[in-house]
Amino acid sequence: MKRGSGIIMHIASLPGRYGIGTFGKEAYEFADFLKKAGQSFWQILPLGQTSYGDSPYQSFSAFAGNPYFIDFDILESENLIRKSDYDEINFGDNPERINYELLFKEKLKVLKLAYENFKQKQSEDFKNFEKEEDMWLDDYATFMALKNKFDLKSFQTWDADIKLRKNDVLKNYKEELKDEIQYWKFVQYEFFKQWTNLKNYVNELGIKIIGDIPIYVAEDSADLWSNPKVFLVDEETLTPIKISGCPPDAFSSTGQLWGNPIYNWEYLERENYKWWINRIRQSLKLYDVIRIDHFRGFEAYWSIPYGERTAVNGEWVKGPEMKLFNAIRKELGDIEIIAEDLGLLTEDTIKFRIETGFPGMKVLAFAFSGDCENPYLPHNYERNCVAYTGTHDNDTIKGWIQTTGSKNEVENAVEYLNLTEKEGYNWGFIRGIWSSVADTSIALMQDFLNLGNETRINLPSTIGENWTWRAKDGVFTNELANKIYRLTRIYGRCE
Repeated sequence: MKRGSGIIMHIASLPGRYGIGTFGKEAYEFADFLKKAGQSFWQILPLGQTSYGDSPYQSFSAFAGNPYFIDFDILESENLIRKSDYDEINFGDNPERINYELLFKEKLKVLKLAYENFKQKQSEDFKNFEKEEDMWLDDYATFMALKNKFDLKSFQTWDADIKLRKNDVLKNYKEELKDEIQYWKFVQYEFFKQWTNLKNYVNELGIKIIGDIPIYVAEDSADLWSNPKVFLVDEETLTPIKISGCPPDAFSSTGQLWGNPIYNWEYLERENYKWWINRIRQSLKLYDVIRIDHFRGFEAYWSIPYGERTAVNGEWVKGPEMKLFNAIRKELGDIEIIAEDLGLLTEDTIKFRIETGFPGMKVLAFAFSGDCENPYLPHNYERNCVAYTGTHDNDTIKGWIQTTGSKNEVENAVEYLNLTEKEGYNWGFIRGIWSSVADTSIALMQDFLNLGNETRINLPSTIGENWTWRAKDGVFTNELANKIYRLTRIYGRCE
């Protein structure tokens, strides 16, 4: 990756009138802001359809997009809905917070109206989309139609005949739910059309999209339901045999129990990793650069017996390592990937990441333990890395200074970065990675705006107020763009 910089700003967090950020005018305006600020990258969180807990890292499909991001004004311009169909709907009383419950009730109603109007038209483009996305689209749409029929319950609770996709039963349901299935295909058609148009605009500005994909899929997903052989599950019940997580460490005596099904890597190898190649191919339609979450899981992963209440009784199991990425390269050529290699890394993990050639991550918020050999200190960076102030799982810099960081860590940061109130501690942190040798440096939008703990995107291992922050309307000013541009130009990250 050439020397450049970027900003993390999830689509959901963009401002706007309709409850959540979309692919509408605010997204185009943010792209213009990035251009003025001299940025090379716009990093976003996963675009998948969120499920329980509203986390973009738990999705109903590894291939489908989130209907919430479809912009109503664009649908109105295409004569699929009228302004009066959505303009007066209450999507939430706080424009700086996403109310997912209201979105679920109201947004999908409007999309249903758009679908009813769309049915009156003959669209060759839609038919082509169905053909192009046949590998996953029909399974996803059928899965979503069935979920609605069964009151949104996990597919693990469905009757065995449809849970196990018995041919005659599946055929009957597809006939019964034919219109509902077409609705979900229409939703994906609109998602991909609007996103492709936005991405093309961003790329024409000379900016690349960095997209995030989770290593694992959700247990309640079209992926497991339609491709159970890809995962370690009981063939007769589709119940996972092993699930994902992290072992106990200094932060948690019981570890982290994520609960995602573990891949059947032996089966995937026999199939020449076809499912993963398809997933990466699909991701390349959405993103220019792919950041893979929990990259170390390809070298070794923590495998926990299904039904455990904590992650204590897991074990390390070797992953596919280079066999997977050699297969991906053979099929798709060289692609730009960022390896999320945070956490406690073994020599084998470090060796594996270096062998891939992919840049790893350095997070400045982790740097100030007092150890001068801390790998997150800028003087220890190598060029082939991506340096961050923090990620979506970190507190903001202001929040870290005020709340999360220890007294010693903050004092070490002040001394190391020469932080001053006049410059602003947030700007000192950004300067710290912008001036580093790292080929790419990226900061949260909240850090440029000097926002506090209340705007944190996610607090890991908690369910509640996560994923809800939205930027205020009007904060992406020319003054801020010019300030970012000057810093970016000084450190050779833009022309």
